Amino acid sequence: MQSLRTSGILLHPTSLPGCGGIGSLGAEARSFIDFLAQSGQSLWQLLPLGPTGYGNSPYSCYSAFAGNPLLINCEILAQEGDLSREQCLDDEGTHQVDYPLVQERKLRLLRKGADTFLERQDVAGGEDFLRFRETTPWLQDFALFMSLKELFGGACWNDWPEEIRLRAPHALADYAARLVREITIHCYMQWRFFRQWRSIRGYAAERGVRIVGDLPIFVAYDSAEVWANPTLFKLDAKGTPTVIAGVPPDYFSPTGQLWGNPHYDWDALARTGYAWWIARMQNSLELYDIVRIDHFRGFAASWEVPFGDDTAINGQWAPGPGAELFLALEGALGKMPIIAEDLGIITTDVEELRDQFGFPGMKILHFAFDSGPDNKYLPHNHLPESVVYTGTHDNDTTAGWFAKLSEHEQLHIRRYLRYQGDDMVWEMIRTALISVAETAIIPLQDLLSLGSDYRMNMPGTVGSNWSWRFAPGDLTSDLATRLCDLTELYGRKRQK
Repeated sequence: MQSLRTSGILLHPTSLPGCGGIGSLGAEARSFIDFLAQSGQSLWQLLPLGPTGYGNSPYSCYSAFAGNPLLINCEILAQEGDLSREQCLDDEGTHQVDYPLVQERKLRLLRKGADTFLERQDVAGGEDFLRFRETTPWLQDFALFMSLKELFGGACWNDWPEEIRLRAPHALADYAARLVREITIHCYMQWRFFRQWRSIRGYAAERGVRIVGDLPIFVAYDSAEVWANPTLFKLDAKGTPTVIAGVPPDYFSPTGQLWGNPHYDWDALARTGYAWWIARMQNSLELYDIVRIDHFRGFAASWEVPFGDDTAINGQWAPGPGAELFLALEGALGKMPIIAEDLGIITTDVEELRDQFGFPGMKILHFAFDSGPDNKYLPHNHLPESVVYTGTHDNDTTAGWFAKLSEHEQLHIRRYLRYQGDDMVWEMIRTALISVAETAIIPLQDLLSLGSDYRMNMPGTVGSNWSWRFAPGDLTSDLATRLCDLTELYGRKRQK
């Protein structure tokens, strides 16, 4: 993927500080990019940017193509005349995202902004908005899907009236006519999101920072894609999944993880030349400089659980498309800058698929010390063609992880690292940066030495996940200097 040693920070935009109750694509995002540049970093890794559904997980979105309107910066809308400054200041910044409150307030503001924009004559940006609507192929299905969800009280599409659930042509035309205003408002929100995101990505490029995005292999059942393309998924005649996705028992859960996503009908996708996947990857490459594919092992084989099971224990491995999919993607898009999330139960066929296309895999230091010297996550076993992390968004923070280990386990890690100091978090950061892996990514929580209360996600649970935000004063010049010094020492400093 790249030949130079690089490093970066993992931080989802929802975790940025600022007004509005949630991070957004405004001044705070630019300030974070400035911090990346100041600290010698060249990568900003984030989680999926889609509109989140139940549980607020960015890995379970209403669309695999659309952006999350909650990330739109309302102060920019005020600058462009869609809102007043007073409307944007209805909420001070908080350290946790209160999703129900944010959704109610933010979406109300965005609707006001849309109303103002649509009612103005000869409005600046009007031609750009029309062009966006005409040239964005997934937009109409998504906007209609979201408008229908609102019409039917937020119900999953499988609970809608049969004619629209099954997309009868006359029903599609009828509802599109009835909901024209709502559809236009959702198009407006997507247009504003993508305008702001392009601006942020452009600012990052000017500062020498590349964006590492995240593409989950699966999509949510309650999404525009499954509703609009039911033949591409394993559903019965009523649209109900026959099997759902998950993983068998692993490090994170003794009963496995039951994700609930529908499985792809890979044979049906192959008959189309994988057109849907090509469109999805192209969309991701327009958003990001590098794409991390979550659950890469699912392309070799994925865990299928019978629909209705309470846990993932009774699943079985089902073959994926393997190299055929990536050959189709490369044929349409050329060589792709992809990171393969190759965690969990990884078999030889997964490694061969990853290596066939030259995708770097991931090395997680939290997983390195629970077995012997052959553990592939130990630094002495790292390969240059890989990306090393202290932990990911699914891990505990490094401070929390180390504190929960037994005294024997802690002593073993200290012996391996030959470190007897009292700042184990930064020793682990140093260990990641010194690795031969060409890329190192550090979660911001680790750079701030935060404990378990500040972790981003606890897999298999629903509650306060995805809600952490850092404070405006956390990114100090001293922190930037400390990180920059290590980054330069180990040959990863951003090249100007």
